[in-house]
Amino acid sequence: MRFLLFAMVFVALADCSKPASQPQPATNASGPAAAAQAENGKGVDRSHRGSPAPDAEFVNGEGEKTSLSEIADGKPLLVNLWASWCAPCVKELPTLDSVSQAANGRVRVAAVSQDAGPHASVEAFLTTHRIVNLEAYQDSGMELSGAIGAQVLPTSVLYDAKGREVWRYVGDLDWTSPEAAKLLSEAGS
Repeated sequence: MRFLLFAMVFVALADCSKPASQPQPATNASGPAAAAQAENGKGVDRSHRGSPAPDAEFVNGEGEKTSLSEIADGKPLLVNLWASWCAPCVKELPTLDSVSQAANGRVRVAAVSQDAGPHASVEAFLTTHRIVNLEAYQDSGMELSGAIGAQVLPTSVLYDAKGREVWRYVGDLDWTSPEAAKLLSEAGS
């Protein structure tokens, strides 16, 4: 029985970073990095560029319904879809927390949990992991992730100030890295 439980947990953790279908590589990507991205499904996907942010509702830190347009309030918005059971998601959360503080309102960051448990569990998870700059957003019904079409966690989507998609990043990323800074600079202001 323990082996079966262990196997189920292993599959769940491995599955969060393994896409059902591969995203299209970035249109300007070439060389070994692009080949590796296409092979493992991780990286920038620009195939949805210009698509409007979905109107799907989810819960904010106070447990009230909200939407991406309410959070963005006319500013560029980085939306990260994550879950507490997804190891790559948990690995990148501290870097999202740091970039949220460093962006100082120029780019808003909304890390939206896909956990199905009670909202208090998302708040407790963030507190336990010392995530202090990110609000406890939760999409327990996965309406937002469904509207975005995310098939892999984590998935992050950058929207410009007009609410149009710039790119999405499939998989985890160190959001404090030079690569992330270059990507975030595409948000405009």
